Amino acid sequence: MAESNAEFPTTVGADAVFKGELHFEKGVRLLGKFEGEIGGGGQLMVAEGATLTGDVKAGTIRIEGQVKGNLQAGTKVHLTSSARLEGDVQAGRLEVAEGAILIGRCVIGVDGQGKTPATTKTAAAPVGAVTGGRPRTGEPVGVKK
Repeated sequence: MAESNAEFPTTVGADAVFKGELHFEKGVRLLGKFEGEIGGGGQLMVAEGATLTGDVKAGTIRIEGQVKGNLQAGTKVHLTSSARLEGDVQAGRLEVAEGAILIGRCVIGVDGQGKTPATTKTAAAPVGAVTGGRPRTGEPVGVKK
């Protein structure tokens, strides 16, 4: 986990509760609670134990805590094993660790014209619970047939 002050010059502390809009250029590390909209070109990290309620647009988004809202990342969204996301994801790449929970729709990847290729619905199941191969596009993830 990258935690240097150079990557995250802005930190919302563990004891902080913030409501409103937050805009940033380099990076933000959320350790407390945030409700509202977050936008910026850099990296957002929602630490384990932190909660975010609202929509996010950022370059890269790393979730270790809990998020209720839609995520849009220019580069990638990374859900660690402790992450819980209830919302839609739109990103160039999606990395999901075993144990992460994702409830929402995903639009991943971009073609040469800047359009997304497909939408995949996900079910409320821990990642890694899928058996029997890779699900087809539009098939719920983590649901046994």
